[in-house]
Amino acid sequence: MTLETTGTETLVRLPVQQPETRREGSALIARLVDDFGATWVDDQSIDAWSAQGGDRVVLFAGDPVRFPEGQDVAAVLPELMRSFPGRFAVAVVPRDLEDKVARRFGSQRWPTLLFLRDGGYVGTVPGMHDWDVFLQRVEAALASPVGRAPTIGIPVVSATGAANACH
Repeated sequence: MTLETTGTETLVRLPVQQPETRREGSALIARLVDDFGATWVDDQSIDAWSAQGGDRVVLFAGDPVRFPEGQDVAAVLPELMRSFPGRFAVAVVPRDLEDKVARRFGSQRWPTLLFLRDGGYVGTVPGMHDWDVFLQRVEAALASPVGRAPTIGIPVVSATGAANACH
């Protein structure tokens, strides 16, 4: 704190404090959590969260400087929730853990909506889209069956073809 005196007035200069940095680093991500009931998940908690049942959507927004459309998806996600009322719960991953969690599910594009159901992998809707396309892709994801995430396991294929393969 410094004091400056100019005649009859005393000016007090207080040190400027930087605003508290939220872990998510984005007002739109914070809005998802604060106003729309999104849950924070990480590599340790995502399995328990997704196993709670029903359809689940995880937002990987990505670095807002490199992938500004991630902020667009964060802004549109509440509208998607309204278009599919009660169909899915939403979670977000802290930016510093997104890469680690996304790798588990084979997600390699930012932004991405990861769809899970009853603890299992359903699929992803990567990128930002026109509204009608977004609705179609979310509807298709909600109708898709649970499958295997692209990074879990390696399919074994015979080098000589199916005719000589074991049954």
